[in-house]
Amino acid sequence: MKAILLLEDGTVFEGTSFGAKGQKCGEVVFNTSMTGYQEIMTDPSYYEQIITMTYPLIGNYGTNGLDAESKKVYAAGFIVKENCEYPSNWRNERSLSEYLKANNVVGLADIDTRKLVKHIRTQGAMRGVISSTEMKIQSLAKTLGEYPGLVGRDIVKDVTSKKPYKWDKPVVDVLKPSTDKPKLKYKVVAYDFGIKQNILRLLISHGCDVQVVPAFTSAKDVLAIKPDGVFLSNGPGDPAAVTYAVESTRQLLGKVPIFGICLGHQILGLALGGKTYKLKFGHRGANHPVKNLETKQIEITAQNHGFCVDIDSLKDKGVELTHINLNDNTLEGFRCKRLSAFCVQYHPEASPGPHDSQYLFRTFTDLMSQRKKAKSK
Repeated sequence: MKAILLLEDGTVFEGTSFGAKGQKCGEVVFNTSMTGYQEIMTDPSYYEQIITMTYPLIGNYGTNGLDAESKKVYAAGFIVKENCEYPSNWRNERSLSEYLKANNVVGLADIDTRKLVKHIRTQGAMRGVISSTEMKIQSLAKTLGEYPGLVGRDIVKDVTSKKPYKWDKPVVDVLKPSTDKPKLKYKVVAYDFGIKQNILRLLISHGCDVQVVPAFTSAKDVLAIKPDGVFLSNGPGDPAAVTYAVESTRQLLGKVPIFGICLGHQILGLALGGKTYKLKFGHRGANHPVKNLETKQIEITAQNHGFCVDIDSLKDKGVELTHINLNDNTLEGFRCKRLSAFCVQYHPEASPGPHDSQYLFRTFTDLMSQRKKAKSK
């Protein structure tokens, strides 16, 4: 069967269909990771995005139940150069094509992904429609013309949990039959803007008793839980449109230690009076160099974002810049000591990706420990 990708500028890519039948609109982006495609697809931050993998062979180790970062695939579509139909791995449970089909996601293979990625890098990420059922350009163009894109829209409301829940699973070592859970010392409320499960696992593994709450939970309701710290999660779309989360964060500042990742970083920046803007084609992959401005060390990081906090907008806000992207000098992290708040734009929990930045979870627990000691005096 054939499948097709139509971009908003009229560019067309025709290839082979795999996964589910259907059509879907979304923002067409690319990810430079060599592995970890299942974690990428199930990251809620990719909601309404059609992902192109730059590595040429995808699917060779299949999929399994443990590697998912959420309950389902959130990507709007999935594009690869070559799809492996016969995976080989001791953990494999079903092929990538079967996995996409089970999650009702359209896949497109056998196109020149280098050409597509170069086009996106040159022209910028753009709206697109992927289809394995409708092949007429005129009809697809009409459908795509009705898709509003991501800017100015709140799509966090579509991925956040509907009610609070407890999380109690630590990081799992796949080579061991069981994992010991550490003693839980810190009560943490985690805002779910589209949270990845490995963030929750790492919070547990660092001694946090985690209560997850929906994105629209008020600061008053969070403080009623009497947490030692608040975590602001990753998530999809335009941070400036999630006004209720920005306001809740603003009300929490100074009252409890705050740690934000990705969208949480952007929301914290907005709560402090900063501004955000859309990047030309975003940062997505597991090999992005970031400089820690305090230690001068370079961290190789996992990233997934299309928006960014404007560095200049944080001037005179009592903020200290902590991390910078070495590819384009965009902001990757900052902290506000007087308010016990800090954040990073990248993903220290990786999954997939390197573990260079997992120390940030210890930074969070140290901050909560210091606050608890200060309150006990």
